[in-house]
Amino acid sequence: MPESGDKHPLFNFFIQFGIIAVIFFAIGFSFGEKKFEISRKNFVPRISVSNKLPPQELNIDFSLFWQVMETLPAKYLDKSAIDSQKLLYGAISGMVRSIGDPYTAFLDPKQNQAIKSELAGSYEGIGIQIGFNKEKKLVVIAPLSGTPAKSAGLLPGDLILKIGNRDTFDLTLPEAVELIRGPAGSSVKLVLHHEGADRSYDVEIQRAKIDVKSVEVEFKDIRGGKVAIIKVSRFGDKSDSEWDRAVSDVIENGAKGVVVDMRNNPGGLLSSSVHLASEFVRGTIVRQEFADGSVSPLGADHEGKLLKMPIVVLVNKGSASASEIFAGAIKDARRGKIIGERTFGKGTVQDVVDFAGGSGLHVTIAKWLTPGGNSIDNVGIVPDVIINSSGSDSKADPQMDKALEIVL
Repeated sequence: MPESGDKHPLFNFFIQFGIIAVIFFAIGFSFGEKKFEISRKNFVPRISVSNKLPPQELNIDFSLFWQVMETLPAKYLDKSAIDSQKLLYGAISGMVRSIGDPYTAFLDPKQNQAIKSELAGSYEGIGIQIGFNKEKKLVVIAPLSGTPAKSAGLLPGDLILKIGNRDTFDLTLPEAVELIRGPAGSSVKLVLHHEGADRSYDVEIQRAKIDVKSVEVEFKDIRGGKVAIIKVSRFGDKSDSEWDRAVSDVIENGAKGVVVDMRNNPGGLLSSSVHLASEFVRGTIVRQEFADGSVSPLGADHEGKLLKMPIVVLVNKGSASASEIFAGAIKDARRGKIIGERTFGKGTVQDVVDFAGGSGLHVTIAKWLTPGGNSIDNVGIVPDVIINSSGSDSKADPQMDKALEIVL
């Protein structure tokens, strides 16, 4: 007599067949989704790759990528140098860099955190904002007041030729920031070239803890009236709240006019520039022009408290991005005079996308235009009254003198 387990052989066959089918389906699905593991006997590197198939509309053949990903760790001499996460970040960074836009960049978690700490106004470094000129060369946009970079004599527009032993011609912005940053007390060597100088020069700067208050206000009595001088050094996470407190001080002190000093302000958050300009201007503050040609206006975000207050704005070559948006809004609305030098000319808008694990992507999504529809990219804002600075070694400030002369 058969044993009890053999009573239904056909039923048992289908159960076993189903289990095997499920196993093979799982294996096939993993390979179809490019989920696999490179693993060899007596082989140190172990790389796990997990990736979705690319969107069909991109029409990309990833076979070469997978071949290189498998061959590199198998062939490379120094097995300890193989880091699967770094390989991934490097591949993504190279892909983004191939676009050719220096302001579109992938940031690994460390680089992403460095950028965020700068916007928060507290970090360790030399106190310098950097960017790219129209030739896509790395330059000083502005040294921040009271920082080691300012004390070392760095000027807006200085070319940065080397950071340490690294040439800068092929660096992305996040890579350059990472090389310049470092623990307070340590030093960084830079090779710089002043605009118009015959030769480059070397400078070694000791890093420090940088705590930047983005908005400061002081008052001066001019011809029987009180003038508020509001210095805006950047547009960061705390700028809106610091600005609101400064405006309250202006009103409480009975100021009759305002000088907004945007010199050496490298920019920052677009939303913050809109907030500050809304204090003086109704309606459109800035326009964004997207890839499809559409133009979207950004209007004032609140009813300004200084809409009738006389205003003068100071700018120079270190005024960039968000500070140019502020100056452009004031100029196009004929709300006040712009005094100083032609601004830097950074006229594109970057969206910031954060990913799981701490990495991020800065991607150029639009050009920004003044309310009148003018692009300032690589052109800058031309002041109503052009006055060149007196130089870093002079205590004279003809730009401020002119502002105080005409504000009331």
